[in-house]
Amino acid sequence: MTLLLDRTRLEVELSPLERAVSFRRDNLHIAREAIVKVQLTDDAWTWLRGVGSPGTHVPLVLAAGTWKSASGDDFVLIRRHKPSVVIDLEGAEFQRLVLTTRHGLALAQALRLDATSELAEVTDIAATGAIPVVEPAGKPGRKRKPAIRPV
Repeated sequence: MTLLLDRTRLEVELSPLERAVSFRRDNLHIAREAIVKVQLTDDAWTWLRGVGSPGTHVPLVLAAGTWKSASGDDFVLIRRHKPSVVIDLEGAEFQRLVLTTRHGLALAQALRLDATSELAEVTDIAATGAIPVVEPAGKPGRKRKPAIRPV
């Protein structure tokens, strides 16, 4: 799977094998304005809801395809216990995308940046922007009082 982004849309380019197991003929095209929230997760299985229809499900190994639930349809492509991204959508074909990818952080960063008018990989877009660096906070604890020494 390759994540491509331009000014107007996010495209999830599926490999032939991913298309076969997800029972999908073409790539996913998501309008950028439909993206409400992007979350990173280490355990995508907790985000799986509903029943695969059509889809492939081998518990804790592979979940791929459309998952239908009372709250809406999700498109999932989950492999084992690998880093994933959860994309909440509004006004799109799916209510949510749950995708196993090591490029989730790059996607979140690329969505904050102005993209070009041509599709480009999210890793390339994120590499052109400034990556925020978070300084580690000091270790909380009590401050020691200076030792009082007799004179």
